[in-house]
Parts: sequence; structure tokens; C-alpha cells
Amino acid sequence: MAFSAAASPLCTWLIAACVSNSVAGLSGVDAPVSSGPLGRRLKRRIARSKQLAAESWLSIGVAAASRSSQSLVAFCESGLSELGTFCGLQGCKEYNNMRPESLFGDGFFGDCLGGSKGPVSKSVRAGRRFRRAAAGKASAVTAQPAKESEQKKNKKTATKKRRVVVTGMGLVSCHGHEPTQFYENLLAGKSGITEIERFDCKEFPTRFAGEIKSFSTEGWVAGKFARRMDRFMLYLLTAGKKAVKDAGITEDVMKDLDKSKCGVLIGSAMGGMQVFNDAIEALRVSYRKMNPFCVPFATTNMGSAMLAMDLGWMGPNYSISTACATSNFCILSAANHIIRGEADLMLSGGSDAAIIPIGLGGFAACRALSQRNDDPAKASRPWDQNRDGFVMGEGAGVLLLEELEHAKARGAEIYAEFLGGSFTCDAYHMTEPHPEGAGVLLCIEKALAQSGVNKADVNYVNAHATSTKAGDLQEYKALMKVFGGNPELKVNSTKSMVGHLLGAAGAVEAIATIQAIRTGWVHPTINLENPESEVDLNVIVGGEKQELDIKVALSNSFGFGGQNSSVLFAPYVEANEE
Repeated sequence: MAFSAAASPLCTWLIAACVSNSVAGLSGVDAPVSSGPLGRRLKRRIARSKQLAAESWLSIGVAAASRSSQSLVAFCESGLSELGTFCGLQGCKEYNNMRPESLFGDGFFGDCLGGSKGPVSKSVRAGRRFRRAAAGKASAVTAQPAKESEQKKNKKTATKKRRVVVTGMGLVSCHGHEPTQFYENLLAGKSGITEIERFDCKEFPTRFAGEIKSFSTEGWVAGKFARRMDRFMLYLLTAGKKAVKDAGITEDVMKDLDKSKCGVLIGSAMGGMQVFNDAIEALRVSYRKMNPFCVPFATTNMGSAMLAMDLGWMGPNYSISTACATSNFCILSAANHIIRGEADLMLSGGSDAAIIPIGLGGFAACRALSQRNDDPAKASRPWDQNRDGFVMGEGAGVLLLEELEHAKARGAEIYAEFLGGSFTCDAYHMTEPHPEGAGVLLCIEKALAQSGVNKADVNYVNAHATSTKAGDLQEYKALMKVFGGNPELKVNSTKSMVGHLLGAAGAVEAIATIQAIRTGWVHPTINLENPESEVDLNVIVGGEKQELDIKVALSNSFGFGGQNSSVLFAPYVEANEE
């Protein structure tokens, strides 16, 4: 960059000067011109013609030279013999006078402007400024940036990679609103799938879901907002603040935080569907009847924004919406902000509340839902031959990700360590998975490579497994291709008990994964009564919980559009620090 800044103005000036001299001789000897008014006008025209000719030659020369990665002498070989001495710069008096100044080092022009390296004098810098101003439009032409010298490279100091840990968890679910209660229900194999009570759905082919029956925002969200916000935002704000509290961030701790390095990245697949639906109904009467907050409260980013306003956190703040893979995308992106040093703390996860008529009707219309209305608790049955679609769920899950040294400095309890992850796209179909599981397989392999984890160390997978015909088997086959040789491998599906929480699924399942790491117990996959022939029951945890010393855990989330994401967690071991 230093070379480019210095070389461009001077070389432009040198080129302009030499081209002007060369072009001046192209027209031969000027004919005598009278001294009258007509003669004076003719002289001005001749002078202007010479100026235009010089500018034309200059633009051609500079353009050709800028296209070449070699010496400017190559430009001479283009047939412009009149510019031979200009291209070599040997015939230019100004160049010969300036050469001892050693203004340039290695770079685009090589040794043709080289010399001994030394300090640049004030007079030379002043000359550059003058020539830059005099060069006019030509000074806008820049040389290619020089390659970084080995000496400069050697001066760079290697920085230690920032490690990311989980220090807080918050959730809202049909199985409880605290991580401990939530996981105890999962270990007990209890189903949270029940008949929908929020609205009359007797006309729908599916009349059950993982509906949250009891939920209060008291103490978490101000009443004026609780009455107007969409449920997805209420779930998000509540789970987010619970994660902050769970991490031991009290008011005193909050005062000492660098708020510019604290961020929020919580997404949603569906956003404020109820608020938007209510606005449409109000619009049928008049726009004056619409909720004035209907637009901001319907957008997926506003939950993160409102939470940041409440906490005063001024770091990275946005949302990601990648269908059912939303949460994992948010977790991975949030962790990357910490790894790059852009944040020390990040709240990340997802929230959705689509159990409303338009949400249930939409998924029923595309025939994605189970219709086992006679026995809702057994409707979600991943890998079972009698599965007939997924079951809708709702809620929010939020992780507080924190830079390791920052967490240790404030004495935080570390639940697990984030190791890495990846995302890919099937590039195949809007709703169907790739028939060969290519995108899923690629995602898992990239996650292992990105995190530097050996596949033999992964002995637990919380699968996406939604209870759909195609998706369950394709994911299972991909897992077996990667981890099939590990005799310790255990795989389960949290969705068998809470349903599919859409954009919140990945975060809630990440909490289940971290709880498995903390407790040493892996919850069962219920309703697996008649497994597919390809499924190995020594791998799938069915029936009852199993004890497992987890080395590395993988949590998968996949979504409509072929969006794939995998996240890796492991027990935090202080002895592993370098």
C-alpha cells in the first residue's frame, strides 16, 4: 500500500512529461502562422490539438501498462515505436534526476524504479504532493498493490485463538421453562405433545402440537409490551433474560461489562405471524385499526433489538432466518463474533410461536404434519416405520456464549465448550432433503474439519430427526457414513417429546445436548416401536435413558430450502488450555 501511494503520482507525472515530449514531435515542424487574429486562433487550435494528442497517448500508455504485470518496457512492443524511450524511462531526464532518491522498493514496477532503500525526505514528500495536484485526472490511475514483503510478514505476531464457552442457558418450552426441569422431563421420556387449546382447530386435519400451556412474562417483560408483542418475541425476551441470569450476570456484574462487546443474535423462522395476521384482519376494516407496532413486531430482528435495548448491549445485533436451521446458524455466527474478537459475550439462539391457525393450516396444507389425532403423545416417532409427519412445537432457546478468559475472569460457571460447526445447502428442493444426503454429509464433515475434531471422538449426536419419512433416514445414513465405526456412538431425537420448534429447535436441542454433557445421561427417543430396518438400536437411544461419558457432542438442524447446520460441543477441560 505504501508503494502504491508513492508510486502512482510520481509515475503518472513522469509518464505525462515523457509522453508530452514524444507527442510533440509526431506532427513534424509547424507551418508558419501569421500574427493576426486568425493566426492567433490557429496557434491556439494547434496547441490544443497537441494537448489532446498527448492526453490520448497518455491514456493508451497508462491503460496498457496497468494491464501488464511485467515491466513497462513490454508496452513498447505494442508497435508504438515513438514511445520507446518513454517506456524504458531511460530517456526521461526527470527520471534520471530522481533515480538516486530511492523512492521505490519492490513491487509492480520491479527494479526499473528501484535503488537503495532509505528514508524519504520532506522535500520529496512535498514534491509528491505538488505532482499529485498537477497531474489532474491522470493521478487517479493507480498501480497494482505491491505484495507484502517477507520482512513485514515476519513482524506479524501469532495471536492465540479465542475459545468460546457456554455460561448461561434460558428456554421456554412445553416441557418447562428451566433447563433442569426441561431435561428431567426428557430423561423421564415424558411427551409434551397435547391437543391444541389456544384456538378451535376441529376443522384442521391435525389438532395437536407441543403447545405451551402455562407461560408468564411477569418479571421479564414490561406489561405495556407484553400486551402488544407477538408471542415469539415474548418467548425470546424471557429466555434471553433467563440466560443472562443463569450466567450469574447480576446488576453489579452488568455495570462492569464492556457493553460495546456484548451482542445479541437470536433468530426466528416465522417471525411475528400473529401480529401480522391481526394487522391484516384490522386492515379489512381500516388501516386506522391496525396495531401501530405491527410492522416492527412482525420482523424477525426486532426480538434481538428489543433485548439489546433492555440490556444496553451495543455489540453485534441482528437475526438470521434459515427456516428450521435458524438457531444453529445464529449460534455459529455468534461464536464467530467472539472468536474474531468483535464480542466477549453473545446471546444466541432462536424463537418461534407458529401454533396459530395460519401456521397450523400452512403446514397442514403442504402435508408435512402427522395426523395421529387419536394419540397425540405418540405422534412424533422418529425412525419408526409408522411415522406420518412431524409435530409442531413452539418456544425459545438461548445460550450465553462467552470468551473463555472473560468467563474465567468473572468467575462464571462453564457448562460446556463450543468447538465449532458448519453450514451447507442441499441445493436440491424446497422441502425435500437430498435423496443421498449429500448436503447433510458435507455439513457434518465440514463441521469436523472446521473445529479440528477427530470423528472418532464424537460419541453423541442430538439428531434433527423430525419424524418425516425421508428426512430421518437420510440423516441417519449420513451419520453412519461418518461415525458408523464408533462402537460408543449414541443418537437420539429431542423432537420425539417436544415436537419441532421450527427456528427455535436448534437452540432448545443445544440446551438438551449441553445438559447431557453436564449430567452424563442421554435422554431416550420415545415412540420408536417399529424401527426402520436400516436403523441400529445399539446406536439409537430408545426406550430408556442411557449413561454416557460424552467426549464430543454433535447437534444437527436442517431446514426448508436445504439449509443444513451442525454444531459441536464438548465438556470444558481446563487441562486442555495451551
